[in-house]
Amino acid sequence: MPTDQLTRAVEPFTEADQSMGDYIGRGRKARRCYGFDEIALVPGTTTINPNEVDPSWQLGEQRYRVPILASAMDGVVDVKFAIAFGRLGGLAVLNLEGVQTRYEHPEEVVATMVKAGPEKATALLQRIYREPIKPKLIARRIQEIKKAKVPAVVSGIPQRAEEFGPIAQEAGADVFVVQSTVSTVRHLSREYKTLDIATFCERMTIPVIVGNCVTYQVCYELMEAGADAVLVGIGPGAACTTRGVIGLGVPQVTATVDCAAARDDYHKESGRYVPIITDGGMRTGGDVCKAFAAGSDAVMIGSPFARAKEAPGKGFHWGMATPHANLPRGTRIRVGVTGTIEEILFGPARLDDGSQNLMGAIVTCMGSVGAKNIREFQRTEIIIAPSIQTEGKLFQRAQGVGMGK
Repeated sequence: MPTDQLTRAVEPFTEADQSMGDYIGRGRKARRCYGFDEIALVPGTTTINPNEVDPSWQLGEQRYRVPILASAMDGVVDVKFAIAFGRLGGLAVLNLEGVQTRYEHPEEVVATMVKAGPEKATALLQRIYREPIKPKLIARRIQEIKKAKVPAVVSGIPQRAEEFGPIAQEAGADVFVVQSTVSTVRHLSREYKTLDIATFCERMTIPVIVGNCVTYQVCYELMEAGADAVLVGIGPGAACTTRGVIGLGVPQVTATVDCAAARDDYHKESGRYVPIITDGGMRTGGDVCKAFAAGSDAVMIGSPFARAKEAPGKGFHWGMATPHANLPRGTRIRVGVTGTIEEILFGPARLDDGSQNLMGAIVTCMGSVGAKNIREFQRTEIIIAPSIQTEGKLFQRAQGVGMGK
């Protein structure tokens, strides 16, 4: 369906939404928005054995037991990581704009990035990412993942989607992600041809995830255009500097709640349920649980998995926009290596800060709020509670342990 035939005009906010804002100057209101550290979840009136809840989620015709995706970042996902993650039941997204498709031996290139000093890292990344992407490597990497009998999920920017989508699909990819800092159905440009998302989704025979967005209107229009899932989040990632560089973003709790409302309204009107995936800003199991309670169907995480022994970055992490030639919107950070993928996903946790056994945190929280599945988890009562991180935690903060890190 061409973008000019989208059938529904959606207002960004209702009158009630606007009245909730505060004046920031003469005649100008701004809404108060919330991030993970400002809210808490309320226990349910009924509790459930965590071993008896179902945290799985569905994308297209497939159901996945782990509602967590590993971000399409070169310090997080390579072929080996994607295979290991897939064997544990999750989806790891390979970046088709990264070193895996530019170099025959990407591990050597990543090793060079890891060794570079902080003052030289961005310039080195910009030089490395000038190497052209090779279509034959796109097919090869996907086939290497599929050979291990796990799902192959790949990501490309909108300008390359029409070229890379068919290559990926033919090579056996299970899911294609169209990802950019800000995605809209109505992107205008005279300089280059814009991606018609509706036509692209219609032509692809595998599920297409589109992102990123943070508002009700854009999320609804992406669903109406045919996206099979929508990524939610602009600028919250640990290695992302978008919010500082261009001042753009909406805190993740509010962004997720608004996009979940779009999903529910779209489902009510069309009969098609399109999952939303909160992307970025989650450091701990508690953050992940709050994302689900805010309405997410799955989450996408980068930095916690950059800390895995199997991650190609060996304790370093950088975002997809870090090597941008003219305006980098990310930085390379050191996150360290703390454990295996299995420990980060399923435990046993060897750290006291909530960054390991994420699935254990999810099912324990689901049991505590009385949610048998993710759809019920989305209805959890949320309270505004900025003291949740500090109340009673004086010794932890003083000693730099647990919630005081």
